[in-house]
Amino acid sequence: MGDIHIGGMTIEDAGDGPPVVMIHGLGGTSNSFQPLMGVLNGYRTLRLDLPGAGRSRLRPGRPGLAGLVSAVYDGLKTTSIGRAHFIAHSMGTLICQQLAAQSPDVVQSLVLFGPILEPSPSARRTLKERATTARVEGMAGIADAISVNSIVASPNSVAAALVRESLLRQNPAGYAAHCEALSDADAAKHDAIQCPTLLVAGEKDTVAPVREVRRLQQKIAGARLEIIPNIAHWMMVEAGEQSSKLLQTHLTQTKQ
Repeated sequence: MGDIHIGGMTIEDAGDGPPVVMIHGLGGTSNSFQPLMGVLNGYRTLRLDLPGAGRSRLRPGRPGLAGLVSAVYDGLKTTSIGRAHFIAHSMGTLICQQLAAQSPDVVQSLVLFGPILEPSPSARRTLKERATTARVEGMAGIADAISVNSIVASPNSVAAALVRESLLRQNPAGYAAHCEALSDADAAKHDAIQCPTLLVAGEKDTVAPVREVRRLQQKIAGARLEIIPNIAHWMMVEAGEQSSKLLQTHLTQTKQ
């Protein structure tokens, strides 16, 4: 096992055991989940860099969130994964909602960190404007703003540095394409989601506010919500120990 390349998409495939697929958010990479890896011994982990993010090239001709969902399906097929636990952050949680609704047999359970619903009209406009900024000005200004506004820690903290670096390393065209994909995203058919679902919210998250995560909880039958105090959107980085414990408990309870 090791890195797998599928049409320019990179998947880090490691370990042995029940499969766990990890899907990062806007501006994230497979490294977004590094703080959680210590509790995933005994699992086969597949960490995706979505097309256009991290080490993966942008895939032409497959636009929108549907194209990202399709890329995940391609990854599952290539790695012979028929059913898996899915862990996701931010935009990745919307991809996982679509997957679980469209193909319930594929998704054994969901753990969604900073989970989001489809964007509001104002958020859609903001995302389109950010896409233009990325293409014209690059990632520096975006990285500085997000590393300050989406975490609680000091701008001089290690957490802020990791978030900033994740954004700076993005291909501006790929990041812009993801902004546009998210801006055009449709709602998932939540009543079709049948698997055990854990939602993890940050008490001070302004990207996925607790009130919005509660709305999502009401849409997914049996979904459980955990709120991490005094933490914002990148909870895996800011609160790795708490996030890991919640993940470990969920996987233990849903292991088959």
